[in-house]
Amino acid sequence: MINEQFERNTALIGEEAQKKLRTFRVALFGVGGVGSYVAEALARAGVGQIDLTDKDRVCPSNINRQIIALHSTLGKLKVEVAKERILDICPDTRVETHAVFFLPENADDFDFSVYDHVIDAIDTVSGKIAIIEKAKAAGVPVISCMGTAGKTDPLAFRIADISKSSVCPLARVMRYELKKRGIKDVKVLFSTEAPKKPLPSYEGEKPPLGTLPFVPSAAGLLIAREVIFDLLKK
Repeated sequence: MINEQFERNTALIGEEAQKKLRTFRVALFGVGGVGSYVAEALARAGVGQIDLTDKDRVCPSNINRQIIALHSTLGKLKVEVAKERILDICPDTRVETHAVFFLPENADDFDFSVYDHVIDAIDTVSGKIAIIEKAKAAGVPVISCMGTAGKTDPLAFRIADISKSSVCPLARVMRYELKKRGIKDVKVLFSTEAPKKPLPSYEGEKPPLGTLPFVPSAAGLLIAREVIFDLLKK
């Protein structure tokens, strides 16, 4: 019998594929503007286990774009808020949390061989490279999110091999660093829109990176879609 919660998914991907999603374990590094929407979509799609890694706590500036950021969640660890939300969506989902920033220094604390897919939604270049290196060494598919700040057009996002990326300054740095290490065949989400600078309205203060509600959310949903269909191809 089809689980009523997932019947709309099943109508498109089939009952066997829906059951298959319950067997997969996905690692998500970064539960911010992009990552929080990835987690949301994975849970609603029916992925069986989701591992969340992020040390940040919800702050007021997150509310404009992060699905887990509410006045009621201010000050709470993002991984714990995301876990609570995932379990409210699907109570039998297994959720493991790591309240740390993923860095090259703690990369060996994670066993990538237990994952079926890895998602990089963090900001630091060194951490992103370490995630890709660990996933490659374990033979696990990985997708890495490039820059979403300073963008206004969610229709400009593309998913392709890093070698095909363009415009995005972060992708340019990542291409250089990965090529230097001899790492190839890395799937990324990037934008073909040139990032815009913040408006000069902070009277001497350094302005924050500009973000809009519909940009990182779109990136997160696109990444989740790519991961779901990659898993179903296995």
